[in-house]
Amino acid sequence: MAENLDATDWAILIELQNDGRVAMTELAKRVNLSASATTERVRRLESCGVIKGYRADVDLAAAGYTVLAVVRLKYPGYQHEPLHKLLDERPEILECLRTTGDDCYVLKIAATSMAHLERLADELNAFGSTTTNLVYSETLSYRGPRPVWKVSEA
Repeated sequence: MAENLDATDWAILIELQNDGRVAMTELAKRVNLSASATTERVRRLESCGVIKGYRADVDLAAAGYTVLAVVRLKYPGYQHEPLHKLLDERPEILECLRTTGDDCYVLKIAATSMAHLERLADELNAFGSTTTNLVYSETLSYRGPRPVWKVSEA
C-alpha cells in the first residue's frame, strides 16, 4: 500500500500525526479536499493498515516517569516467549525492537525512579546481559514517517 500513497494521502497522514483528534471538516480544509473525500481516504488508510490506531501523546515526567532509559539486551538461545511474556506484563517497557548485531533487543523503558529502573534491569538480566543508557533528553521524539520525496526535496 505504501507505494500507492499519493501526496494527498501523505498530507492526511502528517496532519493526523500532528493532531489525531482533528475534526474531519478541519482536516479536509488543511489538505484541500471535501470532507467526504477526506473521510473516505482516512477510512481507506485505516482499513488497509497504514493507520494502525490513535493514541494520546503522554508527557512521561508529568505522569511520574522521570527516568527514561534505553536498554540493550543480549538474549542467548531461541526461546523468546518468556521475554515476550515480560513485555506484556511490564507497562514501563514502552518499546522493544529486535535487532541485528551483538544485542538482540533494544528496549525503551520509563521508570519512576532509579530504584524502579534497577528492579526492571534486574528482571531483564534474567534473560541475558544488558547495557543500560540513561536518556538526558529527547532530541527528537517519535514523529512517524514522512514521504521520502518530501525529505529529498528539503
